[in-house]
Amino acid sequence: MSERSAWVDYAKAIGVFLLVYGHVARGVFHAGIQIDEKLYRLTDSIIYSFHMPLFFFLSGLFFCGSLNKRGPTGVFASKVDTIVYPYLLWSILQGTLEAYLSSYTNSNISYSDVFALLWQPRAQFWFLYALFMIFTLATLVFSKAPDKLALPVFAASICAYIFQTDIPSAFHLNFITNNFVFFVFGILLRRWSESDWLASKYLLLAAFTGFIGSQYLFHGLLGLSYVHKGGLSLWVALASILFIVALSKNLAKKPAAWFRLIGSSSMAIYLMHILAGSGTRIMLMDIFNINSGSVHLAAGCVIGIAAPLLVARLISRYRIPFVFSLPISRFTYDCYSRLFRKNAGASVPD
Repeated sequence: MSERSAWVDYAKAIGVFLLVYGHVARGVFHAGIQIDEKLYRLTDSIIYSFHMPLFFFLSGLFFCGSLNKRGPTGVFASKVDTIVYPYLLWSILQGTLEAYLSSYTNSNISYSDVFALLWQPRAQFWFLYALFMIFTLATLVFSKAPDKLALPVFAASICAYIFQTDIPSAFHLNFITNNFVFFVFGILLRRWSESDWLASKYLLLAAFTGFIGSQYLFHGLLGLSYVHKGGLSLWVALASILFIVALSKNLAKKPAAWFRLIGSSSMAIYLMHILAGSGTRIMLMDIFNINSGSVHLAAGCVIGIAAPLLVARLISRYRIPFVFSLPISRFTYDCYSRLFRKNAGASVPD
């Protein structure tokens, strides 16, 4: 990856840190391990007010480039490879383990819960389910004129977010109303994503002020939490995303290899961190009889990131296939291309 785009790895790494900490802290709290409840609830709400919107934003950032390169069919096929397949595989793997070890964990799930994954995503995998829905919608909407449609679609998605409580949530439409706006925000910002002004220290200061101010107003003065959706929560999320972008831009001026490694391995960490973090908590409690909240938080976060990195490294080193993606989209796309050329005598974008 070029030095100018290193900031994306930083943004992903920051998002992954927040993701792992949020899930580890929730696991510690629900296991009854003593931590400061007021601080936990505040931190949890701040993290959940923007960390998943950040990932939808980063996905939208590269959408138009992928659409222009691959075309609608190529984009859809690639997402079957990189989203649908890991969703199915890892939902079953993690869910089966959780069901088998349910007597040791905080959750009480059955195997029927696990295999309802086609219509009821669970645990962290809801993100992949929602992301595929959003990619499908975006491909349909932007397949003709992404540059011309970006602004009006963004305005429409803002309205859908603000008034989402008035829109039926059947068929998981709430995944669209709650997250599509951040994906389109990424589409809009992509044209300035490599601009020097985003790396300005003045913008970083302004963005930090906006982040602190919006979070203080939302959580402190108004006493709201991330579950309260509306115009104000949208402002908080967008201001927080802009701060992460400015922060990542400035950090990337002097790239650190380990930080970029975490960012570039975000999918592996996302898929495996629950197993690693929960396993750590169970071992500390049941084997070593350790019930210190700070020890659980620290160990859970470190192992929740380090263990997936180690597994990903081993998978790469020994070239173990089909763990994080299924290379069938290229085959599907090639078949489509040959069929299209044969029947229509036209070319298909690479």
